[in-house]
Amino acid sequence: QVQLVESGGGLVQAGGSLSLACAASGHPLGHYAMGWFRQTPGKAREFVAAITWSGEGTLYADSVKGRFTVSRDDAKNTVSLQMSSLKPEDTAVYYCAVRWGTGGYYYAGGYEYDDWGQGMQVTVSA
Repeated sequence: QVQLVESGGGLVQAGGSLSLACAASGHPLGHYAMGWFRQTPGKAREFVAAITWSGEGTLYADSVKGRFTVSRDDAKNTVSLQMSSLKPEDTAVYYCAVRWGTGGYYYAGGYEYDDWGQGMQVTVSA
C-alpha cells in the first residue's frame, strides 16, 4: 500500500521561502502525475500545482504562479514544492497527491487523484 508523506512545512514570515517535499513508500512515482493542494479551515480544498509524470509539464494556480515551483526527483521517489515570496494568504495545510492512471497531462481537480498525503501545515506570518 502506498503512503505519501509531506515534510518541510512550518512557520515563516511574509516574503520568506519554504520547500515542501512529498515522499512515497510502497510504490514508485516515476510514471504518474502528481499534484499539490491546500486547504484552510472552512474552505474547500484548493489546487496549487501539478506536474506530469515526466516532469516536463507543470501547471500552477494563478494565485501562486511565479512564486511556487513544483518538481520531481524520481530517483528519490519524491515531489517537491518550492515556495517563495510567501504571503499570509498562503497559510494552509498542504497536501500532495498522486494519480495512478495513465496519461501524459497534469491535473487540477482533486477528484482526479487517487492517493493523498496526511497534510503539512504552512503558516505565513504578516
